[in-house]
Amino acid sequence: MLMMGQVFLFLCSNALAAVYPGPNWKDDYDPIASPDAIIGGKFKMVLGPYPSSFNLYTNYTSQSLAVFSLLYDGLFDVHPLTLDWSPRLASSIEVSDDQLTFTIHLDSNAVWSDGEPITSQDFLFTWETILDPKSLAGVHKHSLEKFGIPDLIDEKTIRLKADKVDWSNMVSLASFVILPKHHFEGLDFNDQDFEFPIVSGRYKISEMKEGSYLRMERRSDWWLEDQKRFIGTDNFQTIEFRFYATRDLMWEAFKTGDVDTFAYATAQIWNEDAKGESFDKHWIAKHKIYNKAPIGIQGFPMNMRKAPFDDIRVRKAMAHMLDRRTINKTMLFGDYFMQNSIYHDLYGEDHPNTNLQYEYEPETARKLLDEAGWKANPDTGILEKDGEPFVFTFLGRSPDFNKYLVIYQEALKDVGIEMRIQEKDWAAWTKDMDEFNYEMTLAAWGAPIFRSPEGMWHSREADRKSSNNIYGFKNAKVDQLIEKQLKEFDIGKRMEILREIDHLIQLEMPMVMIWMIDFQRIMYWNKFGTPETVYDKFNDEASALHYWWVDPDLQADFESAKANGEGLPPTSDTIVFDEIFSEN
Repeated sequence: MLMMGQVFLFLCSNALAAVYPGPNWKDDYDPIASPDAIIGGKFKMVLGPYPSSFNLYTNYTSQSLAVFSLLYDGLFDVHPLTLDWSPRLASSIEVSDDQLTFTIHLDSNAVWSDGEPITSQDFLFTWETILDPKSLAGVHKHSLEKFGIPDLIDEKTIRLKADKVDWSNMVSLASFVILPKHHFEGLDFNDQDFEFPIVSGRYKISEMKEGSYLRMERRSDWWLEDQKRFIGTDNFQTIEFRFYATRDLMWEAFKTGDVDTFAYATAQIWNEDAKGESFDKHWIAKHKIYNKAPIGIQGFPMNMRKAPFDDIRVRKAMAHMLDRRTINKTMLFGDYFMQNSIYHDLYGEDHPNTNLQYEYEPETARKLLDEAGWKANPDTGILEKDGEPFVFTFLGRSPDFNKYLVIYQEALKDVGIEMRIQEKDWAAWTKDMDEFNYEMTLAAWGAPIFRSPEGMWHSREADRKSSNNIYGFKNAKVDQLIEKQLKEFDIGKRMEILREIDHLIQLEMPMVMIWMIDFQRIMYWNKFGTPETVYDKFNDEASALHYWWVDPDLQADFESAKANGEGLPPTSDTIVFDEIFSEN
């Protein structure tokens, strides 16, 4: 569904009145789904550390996104190849000539898992719940605030009026997830973390053990079950998400067969640790996958709301103190490129990236710190300003990353900065981030399908608790460009604006950018049926949930090979989506 496929740009090229899906839409088979796929079996998948909540609206994380995507349907999907709109809960959405009025028609057959109809009252309840000032759904508020109060035309029809023309308005509505009013009404929504008994999606929660696993069962009474476009998808009868506090624990769980797939491999795991009989005999399949999934970002965000990181000279100095290239060469097998953009895939031969690469330059860092008023104490060697030493806390959340932090810590010590590392578990870390209670941290984001910088980089989001603007970033010129691109329906022109925004953000250095790969790593026990491309065109390991299946013949071959110490046929080391799909 749409939420699981948030991985590319919205290809809207005009601003004309329209009814979605378009006139040429028809219910047809998913081109990625295999005709050989069968329903049944169990799939066990790592889903990172155990979260503080599975409620996507109050806890926007990869874990809650994965779970909610299976529990609840959005109004629309996107086609897996063309990204054209496809109906889900809504049968159609009408957009007026002036691009301000949106009329949503919920499907007349749409029902909740308890048989109750999904209605406009559910839509209104969810809308008002998110916008309630007491709600912790900060990440989601900005997109709904662009509309007036929903007008309920009848039980299946809603009309909304936008405040201004904005290409992302249609996206916000198409991806809107409705919740059942008759379950949540009267409850404190901020406390609804783990119990979701009434759903609209293809799966429901069957069992959960706190801190350990979440088990989900495929529904046989899903109201869209007989539609062609869903045949061959969501094939597992049981999906079991397993939770582990560290990557090392995830890796051990995969090697022992406690989970079926592993998409969290570091360069060390991939290049050195993923060896032995299971790999030599191809009991474990191992692929580098190149598809059209956009490249995300990762780095060390700095809290610009307070000293010392409210000073741009300090932030630039911090970037010059990380020896990324040496780390990549000596510890990461040279697999990574050095990041200098929040939108790496918007650049190429026709649009070269001119953003500055911050190289490891301690002397440049010292000069910047001196200009910012930081002077070394002759007795301690620690930098001081106004009598205060330069000491800060790095909020960690991934113990396996600490080997890189220690290198950074030592480099900073050489110029008179003391960095203290404080490790917290995932739930505590997300709580601190929601409250902007940090100085510097490690964070990573995937690239969304509908790429708008508004939620993360607009100034008005800097002071909204639980927003994605964790940096406290405020820039009037960036705000102006964000507003400009929201009015632009031509994708080429919008990309040009995004590149300009990207350049301005890099000049402000809100984050010490680190490294990234331009492919995806996946390992799995070689007993599953998969599409020939393994992943779909725009997605990551979520493709496994949607397109893989338990193949009895492959499973029998796998078990026989393991029992007899025999090998299985080798699989491709590298999967290039365009090469395979174009051939087919």
